[in-house]
Amino acid sequence: MVPGNFESYIKAGGRCHLVGIGGVSMSPLAEVLRGMGLRVSGSDVCGGRTIEKLRSLGIAVSIGHSAANVDGADFVIRTAAARDDNAEITAARERGIPVFERSQAWGHIMKGYREAVCVAGTHGKTTTTSMITHILMAAGADPTVMIGGTLPILGSGYRVGRGDVIVLESCEYYDSFLNFFPTVAVIVNIDADHLDYFHNLENVKKSFRNFAAIVPQRGAIVCCSDDENTMDALKPLGRELFTFGTGAEARLRGVNVRLDGKTSSTDVLLDGERLCRLTLGVPGAHNVHNALAAAAAATALKLPPEAITRGLQSFTGAGRRLEYKGSVNGADIYDDYAHHPNELRVVLDAVSRFGYKRVILAFQPHTFTRTKALFDDFVTQLGRADALFLAEIYAAREKNTVGISSKDLADKIDGAEFFPDLAGLRERIAGTASPGDVVLTVGAGDIYKVGEELAAGGA
Repeated sequence: MVPGNFESYIKAGGRCHLVGIGGVSMSPLAEVLRGMGLRVSGSDVCGGRTIEKLRSLGIAVSIGHSAANVDGADFVIRTAAARDDNAEITAARERGIPVFERSQAWGHIMKGYREAVCVAGTHGKTTTTSMITHILMAAGADPTVMIGGTLPILGSGYRVGRGDVIVLESCEYYDSFLNFFPTVAVIVNIDADHLDYFHNLENVKKSFRNFAAIVPQRGAIVCCSDDENTMDALKPLGRELFTFGTGAEARLRGVNVRLDGKTSSTDVLLDGERLCRLTLGVPGAHNVHNALAAAAAATALKLPPEAITRGLQSFTGAGRRLEYKGSVNGADIYDDYAHHPNELRVVLDAVSRFGYKRVILAFQPHTFTRTKALFDDFVTQLGRADALFLAEIYAAREKNTVGISSKDLADKIDGAEFFPDLAGLRERIAGTASPGDVVLTVGAGDIYKVGEELAAGGA
């Protein structure tokens, strides 16, 4: 059955069931739908704090997926991780219950806000969305927020506010963000990724161009003039762009940029006139660009410069973005979500300014298709570490149809070591790290557990 118009199902008293309700964008969705008067239920593969919070709000959550869970549902919303062979998806379709994607639900919801800020880009979405959230909070805007990571100021990856602004991290994979209705579209950068779906960079650019085209004339397309792919993608639109960057052509421009170890700063000009100075508690040129993106979005929303300054000054990072986890044998441990060669590059660039004598990198590639498509670039960046320990590829949504392993990477990099399980990798780090070293656990899978266990004294 092909579902009809999503809006027609949003009726007070109706029942919706969320498959994968514990997900970072699904749990806030459950809260918002409940606030709209719907009866909400859901399921997920495991429990945790998010599930307990939802239950405390009166939302029934089942652990495990079963056809019985969709009994009585008027419609179903699925997370992207729920495939067509999921028991609940299959049961819903057999019974004629409409099944919608989460992006369709968020797209409908954001229509209810005066301003919908959708943050897109191959890299930096989570950090930029988090920075914009800090600015909105500093401005007293009481926003609704959905971020693909944990933000300390929220204590989670989302909040449901009562203001007239919603800000969401917006993913291009499977063209999901084309279901959104941004009034402010932020494009941090565009790079070749998710090639299992897009196949090539030109298709990635086309998707971002279509995303920007959704913005109404009263809105703003905020984009990085330093990024050639972004400007090339948006040029055919023939529309005015709100550009940010460090080059002379940027409307909102960072000048006098300073990268001071674990912090950074920049003066900000708007149309050539001084707007404010940003002092950031996060390192790296990439975070200066993220901050400029956030400042440009805030300016498009007509927020005061003081809120931009205070909001960004209070930002100390998002979860799994060069997040300090503790130490082992006197070596500091940092964790990062980087899973693309260019993300590895910016992490290693940033850490190179920290002053450590040796970088120990524990990397877990994410998906077989990405590892295969970007293999040579991974080899180049991974080879920069002083000691490299590779975990097996994290499959995520995939099966290994391309016949690749992290061992293939290890074989191409001098001194690299491959570990088929995380326990062996953890023990190797424990026997290697020493004072003056930095240990980086990097990847979008469960490699973060290694750093957390080492910091807790496990080996």
